[in-house]
Amino acid sequence: MEREKVELTTVQGTMLATLYARALDSRARHSILGDHTADEVVRRVDHDWSKTGTQAPWDAATLALRGRELDRWTGEFLIAHPGEVTVLHLACGLDTRVHRLDPPPSVRWVDVDFPDVIELRRRLLPEPGGNYRMLGASVTEEGWLEEVPGDRPVVVVAEGLTMYLHEEEGRQLIQRICGHFPGGELLFDCFSERLVRLAKKLSWMAMGIAPRAVLESWHWGIDDPRELEGWQDGLAFVDDLYVVDVPDLGRLPAAARIGLRLGAHLPGGRDSGRLLRYRF
Repeated sequence: MEREKVELTTVQGTMLATLYARALDSRARHSILGDHTADEVVRRVDHDWSKTGTQAPWDAATLALRGRELDRWTGEFLIAHPGEVTVLHLACGLDTRVHRLDPPPSVRWVDVDFPDVIELRRRLLPEPGGNYRMLGASVTEEGWLEEVPGDRPVVVVAEGLTMYLHEEEGRQLIQRICGHFPGGELLFDCFSERLVRLAKKLSWMAMGIAPRAVLESWHWGIDDPRELEGWQDGLAFVDDLYVVDVPDLGRLPAAARIGLRLGAHLPGGRDSGRLLRYRF
């Protein structure tokens, strides 16, 4: 089998780390996501996976738990809206969420990312059935949203996106989405302002957390989710979930559990990462 050579920018390359984490999780004895499609893609890609920084079992499990909770929230929306709805998956990368959830034909699913990422998806990932399409664009650009019909309720999922946006870009994106669709939910993960500031100060060290270019690309942190409610009439904060409170943390290796518990007791540690859910 001929393997696919992948060349992306450092920041876009973070999607390879996430993909590899889900592949590793799928190989575990007690897999969290069971994302075998991700594993199939990894085996088709010609890449030095040691450079992703995702090697330890707890890296894979932690990322899989985060993805599973966003899957769960998305699935709850689809169950609550059994008619025709739209799923707008922003900064989709090589995520196989559409394959994991396998939505019915009544669901319009749109995966959005940079054109080169979308082209890579076309080469590597199997084409889902149903009402599915991919859209190549930067989510911060104006105009791309007009290519998505705004005639249905929407659930917007964005994993690993907000920290790379500037706050004003995030505000404009949320306002455009809320103005385009009749209603729906916004689901995304975020970092705290403290973590974003710390990453920038210590990016020269890289700290083993992420490549320097990635740390320097973090801009937006969210401390008070209710502040976003003032950005758009009808936008309401519904729920949040701290990363350290994600269900089934007991499935992580002991070293990871201890590390998370210790980190949660450091100043700002518990608030450093969480998932947010809004309704409009």
